Amino acid sequence: MIDKKPHIKTLPFPIYFLFVVFLVFLGLLDSIYLFISHYRVHTDMGYRSFCAITQSLNCDTVSQSTYSILLGVPVPLWGIFGYAFLSLLLFYAWDKQANPKRMWASIVTIALVFSLMSVFFALVSTYYIRSYCIMCIATYAVNLLVLFFEWLIRRRFDPNSFFSALKLDLRFILLLKRKTTYLFVPFFVAAIAIGVGLPAYWHTPPPPLSEDIPIGFTPEGHPWVGAENPLLTITEFTDYQCFQCKKMHFFLRTLIQQNPGKIRLIHRHFPMDHRFNPLVKESFHVGSGEMALLSIYAASQNKFWQTNDLLFEMGTQKRPFNTKEIGEKTGLDYLSLAWARKDRTILFRLQKDLREGIKLGIRGTPAFLIDGQLYTGQIPSKIIEKALK
Repeated sequence: MIDKKPHIKTLPFPIYFLFVVFLVFLGLLDSIYLFISHYRVHTDMGYRSFCAITQSLNCDTVSQSTYSILLGVPVPLWGIFGYAFLSLLLFYAWDKQANPKRMWASIVTIALVFSLMSVFFALVSTYYIRSYCIMCIATYAVNLLVLFFEWLIRRRFDPNSFFSALKLDLRFILLLKRKTTYLFVPFFVAAIAIGVGLPAYWHTPPPPLSEDIPIGFTPEGHPWVGAENPLLTITEFTDYQCFQCKKMHFFLRTLIQQNPGKIRLIHRHFPMDHRFNPLVKESFHVGSGEMALLSIYAASQNKFWQTNDLLFEMGTQKRPFNTKEIGEKTGLDYLSLAWARKDRTILFRLQKDLREGIKLGIRGTPAFLIDGQLYTGQIPSKIIEKALK
């Protein structure tokens, strides 16, 4: 008997090619969206992406993390550069002289790097950020599909061994000198210029502490800044490791700076640290409770606002903090700061904030109390606009 193996029909090359182009185009669009979203998360006080769904499925949480920056450049911008570079290689692969064998070993190599980076960032989201970005997951899927179909094209249309094909690809690029000069030189110049010239918008500096803006303490001992006779009083409950807390706090401080005499901001603590907050059952924002203790001590030494700004910077950057560094930057005695972390009187004040916050119905940060009404995450713009008018 004759053993007949089933014949696998190979589709025409343009079908494979156009599908890869489509996938790369999707990846590019996704990266552009993620870059715009990353920018707005860090600069737009009222922005919330459509995929900020839950605590564990939240594009904004991923954008806010320190892992969203790679070598001083936002990760989505790296994605834009990567897909644009892949598009250039595809432009070579479509050239009539490519036959259609050339460039696919090089393209597979780039796609493999993309896929490995996808695996890396997926692990970071799982074990460090503990939140997933839907649009990032979409890019992971695109990268894996691009890798598969490019591997399929190389297997069906390029008979050379992988490393031999890489050498032939390089020769092919050098052969088309004019195209290489016109495409690659402007691309790399533009990429370097954008990477170097891009302002670090993800670093939000604290507003300056102006001597013209009054500060003080409420009768209960909570620090406040702003108007002595305010039109609008906002009580914030924050966590020093909460990015949105820092963003809203700095926004309100800037608003107070620009509109003196209208708004007063009262600061209270609500660390989402499982060692201090009874609502948090799993390990979360470890250290934010101790940071709150240091802040309460700083308030007792009339150094609250300097220490508050420093703790927000250190907390959202996930930097390990030590009392000596804080003491050097704020003028506080670092030995006293170290002792404050064990002071039962200071702990009682923190627990009081937590108890009252829980009683108000706070389940996450930031939370704002205005005229007896609680708002979580953001303050409706009409409330602020009414006070400013």
